[in-house]
Amino acid sequence: MKALMALMAVMAVGMYLVAFPTGSAFAEEKIGVIVVDVQGDFTQWKKGSLAVPGTDKAFVDKVQKATDDLNKAGFVLFATQDWHPGNHVSFFTNHPGKKPFEMLAIEGRNQILWPPHCVQGTENAKVLVDNNPFLAIVKKGQDTKYDSYSGFQDDGGQKTEMDKILKRNKINKVVVYGIATDYCVKATAIDAKNAGYNVVVIEGLSKGVAPDTTQKALDEMKSKGITVLEEVDVEKIKGS
Repeated sequence: MKALMALMAVMAVGMYLVAFPTGSAFAEEKIGVIVVDVQGDFTQWKKGSLAVPGTDKAFVDKVQKATDDLNKAGFVLFATQDWHPGNHVSFFTNHPGKKPFEMLAIEGRNQILWPPHCVQGTENAKVLVDNNPFLAIVKKGQDTKYDSYSGFQDDGGQKTEMDKILKRNKINKVVVYGIATDYCVKATAIDAKNAGYNVVVIEGLSKGVAPDTTQKALDEMKSKGITVLEEVDVEKIKGS
């Protein structure tokens, strides 16, 4: 009788495990969207100081519609926002005698000098996509000493709130798009992949600074296991 009861207990445990699997392979997929730096200073539409080619109003409208569609599909929306102090190290105006896009060695690292952009509190620092549906807008680049292309960390390794927020909301896959493909989109997507998320980049909702560096960025992301789709396809996103 004891042997029979023991066997029944084992079977019951086995049935429990089958009925309620806890392994990661069975975890429910929850998808987030990260809209990267769609801000006035990066767009031609708003005559931004660091406008990326192809970022006219039609592009921003396209990003808005796609973001709305993904929201309706049940994806959780997040955004990144470049948010620099006026004395930021990356601004050429803070280095007398220097010009935009020069490379400057600072404390053992190479820093590209940019025109002042996305300065905290200015009109062109605002995110142009409707802010209301975003669960969080993660600010980056606030430390005067470091640039911050990625939505996850700055060049000095200081983490943003992005990873914590995604994990808190049980996100395990992210869809990434925005400005610019070859800088902040790439850095955000790769850091997301390195943090353990499945990553999908939407090429048609992103714009790059230059064709050669944009293609190189897309190739690099693909080589790291990131899925690149030309346009939004909810079924392909879910199946990637």
